[in-house]
Amino acid sequence: MRAIAIVLCLSLGFIVADAQVGRADDYPARNVTLLCPFPAGGGTDILARMLAQELSEKLGKPVIVENRPGAATQIAANAVAHSEPDGYHLLLAPITTLAIGPSVFKKLPYDTVKDFAPVGLVGSAQFALVANPSLGAKTLPDLIALIKGKNGQISYATSGASTPHHLFMEMFLKMIDAKAQHVPYRGSVAAVTDVVSGRVPMMMVDLAASMALIQDGKLKAYGVTSSSRIRAMRGIPTIAEAGLPGYSANGWFSVVVRAGTPQPIVDKLNGVLMPYLKRPDVRDRLQAVAIEPRTSTPDEMKAFLASEIVKWARVVKDAGIQPQ
Repeated sequence: MRAIAIVLCLSLGFIVADAQVGRADDYPARNVTLLCPFPAGGGTDILARMLAQELSEKLGKPVIVENRPGAATQIAANAVAHSEPDGYHLLLAPITTLAIGPSVFKKLPYDTVKDFAPVGLVGSAQFALVANPSLGAKTLPDLIALIKGKNGQISYATSGASTPHHLFMEMFLKMIDAKAQHVPYRGSVAAVTDVVSGRVPMMMVDLAASMALIQDGKLKAYGVTSSSRIRAMRGIPTIAEAGLPGYSANGWFSVVVRAGTPQPIVDKLNGVLMPYLKRPDVRDRLQAVAIEPRTSTPDEMKAFLASEIVKWARVVKDAGIQPQ
């Protein structure tokens, strides 16, 4: 009886494996939807449409970008988390959705680890620490001294509470052992506008919203948040190079599908996207909108996500941010 049971288990295993391979061979048999949790027209939307075009060409079926902004990316994420696990609904998932969300929201309509299967990392949004030139701090050590000398009476702008802009600055303040007043805005554009006007002295800003202003001298950039310099703006050091060793923060993007999607389908999607993101022409197009291409295997992204969730939970706790 035991031998019969083993044979049956092995047979069922082969049947499941064969079914998954068959589904991957036939995939996609119809249109695929790539959900973007941001409005049309921005850098993230450009990334989504570039990925969708490549997938369409390589998979032989239309991949349609659907913009579903709102609720701090939860609307788009929830749609994919509750879709069929068949690879026909993809999500362009940023750091906010997968790594920051679990720490800043008391209750999410999905589990960012259990309800999604990683396809791979696809890009990093570039950020920099900037200030109005009238602030008078010539170097990052000068700025740090100025902030500490204000005893918590200096303010900084963000694109909203619990966004990367907010947490990147709180991580910076924790590392220099200083306080500052948080002034949240509805989006980067409004925040940057007030830093340029001098209404608020400084902020961590995504370069997509500030690159031209830095180049025109309307904003003073002290360093980029990434661990290495940005090709599009080589003259700006990293914050670690400029005077705060160990500082590193990236706003990243990934592609995920519903958990339970057959692995051969996940691997097929990864196999299209990763070579595409390594092409020089693709790199140049993305860097023009301040996005640096990134690549990974599904397993590498899974391990990376686990470390990011822990990292940003610590930042949220240290900053005293109460989950909403």
